[in-house]
Amino acid sequence: MDEVEVVVAHSERATLRVGDVFLKVDADPARLDIEVEAMALAPVPTPAVLWRKPSVLAIAAVPGAVLGRLGEPSTASPTAWATAGAAIRKLHEAPLPPRPGRSIDDLAAELDGECEWLVTNGVLPAELVTRNRQIAEAALRPWTPVFTHGDLQIAHVFTDGDEITGIIDWSEASQGDALFDLATLTLGHEEHLGDVVAGYGVDVDLDVIRAWWSLRSLLAIRWLAEHGFDPSAPGCEVDVLRSRM
Repeated sequence: MDEVEVVVAHSERATLRVGDVFLKVDADPARLDIEVEAMALAPVPTPAVLWRKPSVLAIAAVPGAVLGRLGEPSTASPTAWATAGAAIRKLHEAPLPPRPGRSIDDLAAELDGECEWLVTNGVLPAELVTRNRQIAEAALRPWTPVFTHGDLQIAHVFTDGDEITGIIDWSEASQGDALFDLATLTLGHEEHLGDVVAGYGVDVDLDVIRAWWSLRSLLAIRWLAEHGFDPSAPGCEVDVLRSRM
């Protein structure tokens, strides 16, 4: 009999694996609606949807191994990273999904609030927060919306050799900034940014990608800490911020 593996679990959602089936349980069924719709629209490999209940989604396991994990060296080849860049380009060229993304004003307000919380509560030194807040400013500029995954961390991209076999976890998919996806994929793995951009095949503003690294990390730290994750683990969000100093 297959064992039940708890992949991730916190107060908002949980993902369980039973053999080759993943069960995603979400306190907000709307996130599952977004995920199912995005996977149907995305022109890249995605998991097969097996069945759906109001708060539970069953999907088939994706073959292969993850491109990497935050805080750990990636064993994937430069070609695999470039292939991931090409897949992202294909996604960004697809027709827009119906869900609008966050506005620049909303992002700026959230960033200000999180920076204030980090400093007021002594979570990070004020100079570290201030420096990265300055860097993050470059991401808060007008962009042409594209079909973005919205949470394209490397653990959500599966490869078999140099091929992309699937991209998972689409609950944040929306219209958004293309460079946000590229930044999320390469967060903590700056050494592979050149491979991803080469595969993407279009000139991009690297300073904006670096700005998104700072912005995403600043926004994530409180949520991660409150949901049982450690943003100060080696190579993770706090180290990303420190690397900008």
